[in-house]
Amino acid sequence: MQNVKSNTVLVIDDDITIRKLISHQLLSNNLKVLLAENAEDAFQILKSNPVDLVLCDVTMGEMDGFTFCSKVRENEKHKMIPFVFVTAKTSLSDKSKAMEVGGDDFITKPFDVDELLIKVKALLRRSEIYKTFGTRWNIQSSFSVRTPVIVLIDDDVILAKMFQHSLRKEGFECFVSNSSEEGIELIKTTNPDVIISDIMMPGTDGFELRRKILADPSLKSIPFIFLTVKSDEKDILEGFELDITDYVLKTTGPKVIVAKVSAIIKSLNNEREKAVQELHQAADSMKVKVVPEFSPQFDRFEIEHWHQPYGGIPGGDFLDYFHLDQNHLAVILGDVMGKRWKAWFFALAYAGYIRSAIRSVLQAKDSFSPGNILEKVNKAVYQDSKISEVFTTLSVLILDKQNMVASYSGAGDLPLIYKNSAEKKLKKISSDGLLLGFTSNTSFTDIIINLSDGDYVLLCTDGILESRNNKQQTYGTTRYIEFLNSLNDSDNLVCKIKTDFNDFTSGNFEDDISLIAIKFNG
Repeated sequence: MQNVKSNTVLVIDDDITIRKLISHQLLSNNLKVLLAENAEDAFQILKSNPVDLVLCDVTMGEMDGFTFCSKVRENEKHKMIPFVFVTAKTSLSDKSKAMEVGGDDFITKPFDVDELLIKVKALLRRSEIYKTFGTRWNIQSSFSVRTPVIVLIDDDVILAKMFQHSLRKEGFECFVSNSSEEGIELIKTTNPDVIISDIMMPGTDGFELRRKILADPSLKSIPFIFLTVKSDEKDILEGFELDITDYVLKTTGPKVIVAKVSAIIKSLNNEREKAVQELHQAADSMKVKVVPEFSPQFDRFEIEHWHQPYGGIPGGDFLDYFHLDQNHLAVILGDVMGKRWKAWFFALAYAGYIRSAIRSVLQAKDSFSPGNILEKVNKAVYQDSKISEVFTTLSVLILDKQNMVASYSGAGDLPLIYKNSAEKKLKKISSDGLLLGFTSNTSFTDIIINLSDGDYVLLCTDGILESRNNKQQTYGTTRYIEFLNSLNDSDNLVCKIKTDFNDFTSGNFEDDISLIAIKFNG
């Protein structure tokens, strides 16, 4: 990440020596610094200055750092500011307390300056990600084309079936419940695009149902229509006070309901398209590039990649190349489990975040061991309380053109495929490393591949192997290996695989598609 003057760090510590030390290091890295010796001063600074990150001591005068952080998090403006505790406290209970009050990380005194700077840079990057993409949290459903889902709640069984038939006839998937209690559960399991509810129902009526939905952050943004026989102005106004999208009288008939739902779905689709455009624009403006535009030039190796994001939207796969020196090139392929977030922009955000963490480790150039690199990246990710909740597969391959070897290690990744051209044999090479961020003490083993002229190595993410055709058959490892065995040495690997995969899936992918092909020309 490239820091700019607008990145401002607030340093809070009652020890003037610590304040000066941290301030000097931050200023040397093009960051603006604001200093406070106690919580009271810090509140005043936050009130009158934009702050991008807080570094705070725990043990201070009248108010300790834990209490200060907790109060900062109560302010809506400051909920997303990265907050790092810098303290001599080292017990597990202190670290747990730091996370409970809303801290993002914990650095122990005496601290390593480089570690402090890496964490500050990484957290500032994540802050930019939240600022850019966080406003889109409500548009969580997949941006891909799918059949709109409607949940209809009405205790009149015959009328509900009639409306369901009309909605399905117009191409909507409509689920029906005859009570509010069952309706809430149906909404949670189907994640509908629109909710339609009667008002007058036994037990929990429509108004109370709407209040329950509004109280659930995961449901309250779903468009809501009241369907009722009540036409009194008072009832209509009460409905709109509950932030409903529309109000339809049952006497108007199914055609009106279908028209209302169609208009809402059209509006949602327009909003999603706008969000996709903004996502691309934001990604470009932030330089959040998770895939390089071109493969690198590296003597004695032909390197080519294929990457296609799901639905054309930047997602959770990322790949990178890094020249360690004139003889060594690091090849990186990873996959953030972005579906956990149910929002593609978060997959992109964390992919960019982790890619940045990897680059920070590689820039040190103190190791040509993929296993050592993975251990350092894993430690950095695990110690970050937010990013450690997102697991990532990662392959690290280091090409050594001087000694004609490839060194490989992986974290929860798919096996790479190696072909020995002399023996004309394909071999699956599997790593034994756990997913990145799963545990802090994971060790990663290097696997050495001795290369000869014509040998090639293939790396891919699960988007290829797990995609299905129209018969619900997966592409799978067996087909993948069989197809590779059918190729000639002169064939372009990426082009051939891409064609076969597209033929198999009819171009309908279920995830990001990423493939790296490396051929050695000795």
